[in-house]
Amino acid sequence: MESSNLAALPEENVEEQNNQHQRQEVASAFASVPHRPATQSSLQKYSPLDWKDYFDQEDDIKIPDSNDVSSGLVFHVYMAGTEGPVVFCLHGGGYSGLSFALSAGKIKEKARVVSMDLRGHGKSITENDLDLSVETMCNDVLAVLNAIYGDSPPAIVLAGHSMGGSIAVHVAAMKKLSSLAGLVVVDVVEGTAMASLIHMQKILSSRMQHFSSIEKAIEWSVKSGSLRNIDSARLSIPTTLKYDESKKCYVYRAKLEETEQYWRGWYEGLSEKFLSSPVPKLLLLAGTDRLDRTLTIGQMQGKYQMVVVRHTGHAIQEDVPDEFASLILNFISRNRIGPHGAFAIIT
Repeated sequence: MESSNLAALPEENVEEQNNQHQRQEVASAFASVPHRPATQSSLQKYSPLDWKDYFDQEDDIKIPDSNDVSSGLVFHVYMAGTEGPVVFCLHGGGYSGLSFALSAGKIKEKARVVSMDLRGHGKSITENDLDLSVETMCNDVLAVLNAIYGDSPPAIVLAGHSMGGSIAVHVAAMKKLSSLAGLVVVDVVEGTAMASLIHMQKILSSRMQHFSSIEKAIEWSVKSGSLRNIDSARLSIPTTLKYDESKKCYVYRAKLEETEQYWRGWYEGLSEKFLSSPVPKLLLLAGTDRLDRTLTIGQMQGKYQMVVVRHTGHAIQEDVPDEFASLILNFISRNRIGPHGAFAIIT
């Protein structure tokens, strides 16, 4: 991923630190709130797009608190498609469910898509947005799946990017999802992630922190290199921000810098958990340098399918959404994952 990434995460590739200074120069033009208004052409080029062109509906999934039914949790989800297995998408830290919007527009032609705003992100509401422990987030995912599908869930493919990839692996390892039919992990590897944790606070603090408008935030995300697809940025960036009345500007919705105590838990033992999952597995990487020893051996033994997606950054599903969607659908077809747990080839 890019070290000046709008959604920088603890699996930051250490080798990319060497290019940080160069990237900061690119971002420096946006390092403070501009005093002059954006031009009309800029506003149009970086204006937000409507998710309704890609997802079919959005919903708030209410999870009652076991102690207080009136409070509980509210998780925001986006849904698309009417047939086929469910591709349940989990975004990375600092992103939102709309990170999969462009991809969902293609995947829904042959499968269903549900993309969830994780705790502390997007439009989801919890009493403790800073509890990003792997246990809490896994329980959140299982609670949402249970609320949507009850005791008869369809075949489900968990697809997680970055932090969401680690959550997907841990959910699979819990063996509480009876209809789990596939596991897709996007650009997160235990070895690289663990080695880079010591750099993360510096990386997070080096990001631009305030934006005078949503358009400026979208523009910065593209020009800094954190996202390479303007349309995806126009869809996903707005829900990663919130307006701060006291500062009169937009700031990050997710307070990742305050969740450091949980980072190690996301990634410790991740490779072994991934390899031990009995369902078909797909690992999508932006570069082969991300592989650690455990995964390298597992890949040589044919324990999972790996695809290196070229010419993309950390957010593969956003940078090349059509290719990402094709890889997901081919994975479903190749493993004959059907809509109700039965095997049926998607054509």
